[in-house]
Parts: sequence; C-alpha cells; structure tokens
Amino acid sequence: MFNPSMKNKFLLPFILVTSLFFMWGLANNLTGILIPHLRKALELSNTQSTLVDTAAYLAYFIAAIPAGLLLKKVGYKNGILIGLLVFSLGCFLFVPAANTRDFGLFLGGAFIIGIGLATLETAANPYATKLGPEETATTRLNFAQSFNGLAATAAPFLGTIFILSGKDYSQETLGEAERLAYLQMEANSVKGPYITIGITLLVLAILFSLVKFPNVEDKQQNGGSFTGAWRSPLLRWAVLAQFFYVGAQVCVTSFFIRMAMEGGGMTEKEAGSYLGIYGLLFMIGRFAGTALTRIIPAAKLLAIYAAISFALCLITIQLEGNLVVFALGALGFFLSIMFPTIFALGIQGLGENTKPGSSLLVMSIIGGAIFPVIMGYLIDNAGDHIQVGYYIPLSCFIIIFLFAHKNLKKA
Repeated sequence: MFNPSMKNKFLLPFILVTSLFFMWGLANNLTGILIPHLRKALELSNTQSTLVDTAAYLAYFIAAIPAGLLLKKVGYKNGILIGLLVFSLGCFLFVPAANTRDFGLFLGGAFIIGIGLATLETAANPYATKLGPEETATTRLNFAQSFNGLAATAAPFLGTIFILSGKDYSQETLGEAERLAYLQMEANSVKGPYITIGITLLVLAILFSLVKFPNVEDKQQNGGSFTGAWRSPLLRWAVLAQFFYVGAQVCVTSFFIRMAMEGGGMTEKEAGSYLGIYGLLFMIGRFAGTALTRIIPAAKLLAIYAAISFALCLITIQLEGNLVVFALGALGFFLSIMFPTIFALGIQGLGENTKPGSSLLVMSIIGGAIFPVIMGYLIDNAGDHIQVGYYIPLSCFIIIFLFAHKNLKKA
C-alpha cells in the first residue's frame, strides 16, 4: 500500500486516520445492541425503537453537504478535529438521557453523534485514499475500513457485557416501584460505554492536533462542485447503491437480536454474542476483501457478494430456527466490502470533484434512517413477525448487484 520512499511521510497519519474507522464503527455497531435495549428500557414499539437509527442517519444526510463545504474551507485535518469533538459531545449526552429515561434526549445524542460521524467519514474516506499511491487507493481504503470491521466485532461483545442485562420482566411480574427501578437500571447501563467512547475521542482529538500531517491537497482538489460531481453517471449509481446498502445493513443488525431470540430461541445474552460473531465475520470479510480486490476486480467481487447476500436473506425469510441465525451471521462476511467498494468506485475519476462527490456518497447513508423504520412498521403490522421484515434488506441487494453490473460493463 505504501512505497518505501512514501512510508515515513504517510504511515503515522494513515494509522491515526485508520483509528477513526474503528471509533465510528463502535458507535454504529452499538446501535444493534442499543435498539432492542432501549425498546425494553423505555417500553417502545419496534417502529419507535428504530428512530435511533433514523436520528443518527438523518444527521448524516443533513450534515454531509455542509461537511463537504467545511472540508473545502478548512482541509482534511481540521475537518477531522471538528468531527471528533462533535462525536464526543453526542456520546456525553447519553448520560442525562439515561438518568431521565428520556427517549428524546437519546435521539438528540444519536443525532449529534451522526453529525460528528458524517464529518469524520466525509474527511477520512477520501483522505485514506490519498495517503499513498493512487493505484492502490481502493485496497488502502478497504484496509482502513477493516478496522471498522474490527469494531463491528468488538461493539456487540462489549455491548452484551456492559449494556445487556439478560433480564426481561413483564409488568405482571413486578410491582410498579420494582418495575420502575428495573427500567432505570436498564437505562443506566448505557452510560459507561458512551462515557468511555467520549473520553477516547477527546484523546484522539489531542493527538490529531499535535501530529503533523502531510499536505495532500493540490489546486485541483480545492476546487470542484456538487454539480460537477453529479454529472458522473457512475457517481449517481454509487449514491443509489450506497443508499440501499446502508439501509440493508442497518436493517440486518437492528433486528438481529430480536430475530435470534424469537427465531432461534436464544436468550438476550446469547443473541448479543451471535451479533458479535456476525461482527467477527464482517471483520474477516473486510481483511479478506483487501486481499481479494488485488486479484479480482472490485466491481466483480461486489456483484458476487450482492448475489450471495440476496440468497442468504432469502434463507432468513423462508427457514426457521438456528439456520436463520446462521444465515444472518454469514451476511456479515458478504456485507463487509460493500461500503468501501461502492465508495471507491463512485469517486473514481472525479478529480477536483472528489470532495463534493464524497459528500454525496456520505449523504446517501440516509438509507439507514429510512429502511429500518419501514421494516419496523412492517413487523409491527405483521403481529411482531420478525422474518417478514427481512424482505426489506433482500430488495436492497438487487440494487447493489445492478450497480456492480454497471461498473463491470464500464470496465
């Protein structure tokens, strides 16, 4: 990924930028724990619980273009610093939200976190492609995104240990005072993990402010426009594919624990552990994808993975018991390369329009705000039948396959 002559110049900045992929991976993948947990702690419906996704990914949509404009003005490094500070603020807001069991405050914290993540992703994704030779940009981005995969493994295990209690009492089981104490205990369990993340982000912000970063800007890269970027047919396709991909991924993880408990007969703790296995396969898939994109064209690999994901989702809908959980877990491997591959293919050849193009791709993450709510509504209206909801991510994989096929035709 680096020539020897470039190594000293790019290595430390690349390591620091890669750490960002891990941190926003923690935040994104904790929602798979947070949604069923808040559903229990705050007594929410399926549709209401998915509003956590809506708040976070709506923030991506709102902040993406301003983040791109911000990058054009302040550069990658300062944009990253701003993103880190906003991200940490959202994490700390979960403390008063838990203390008061106020769902609105939880949504506010998730929204602020989403703004921070949008700023970081708009900066870090293209920056990672520029910290080394252009011909290995896709491989380098997949490598950095592999640490997002590492977070996909760590977050469910940490959330299972520190957030999930494994207890689920009905109103008939407990008296009113005991029930309120139990619900408050469940809400309080989110504070420790989010305080820890917030402090870590502040430490990272200090490191970024102290380390000297190479100047990868040039006159061309400081120009560009959203209109110019949107003229690229492949970017338009990439925006659509990313919209459906993020929607599919968030649907799978947001309802994974409920599916494992109801479809596989598992306890809450066991279901959380299986979500961690999903994350482990996601991480393995990211590292494997880094190697595979060196020997298989990225668009071809994306098409293969989209077709397999469609088949696994169909198994999830049609079968019952542990096979459903195994199919969901396997999805982690095949979803792993989709985001970075779509991103890298989408900004290819944009030149001076790379930054605004990156903003548009980050903006498309709003799919994660829309599809889970549709899925939750479908499940609520199907008598809480979780499997019916998986028709939503299944349909998304068709669009991703078409995007990959479009790139293959171009190649």
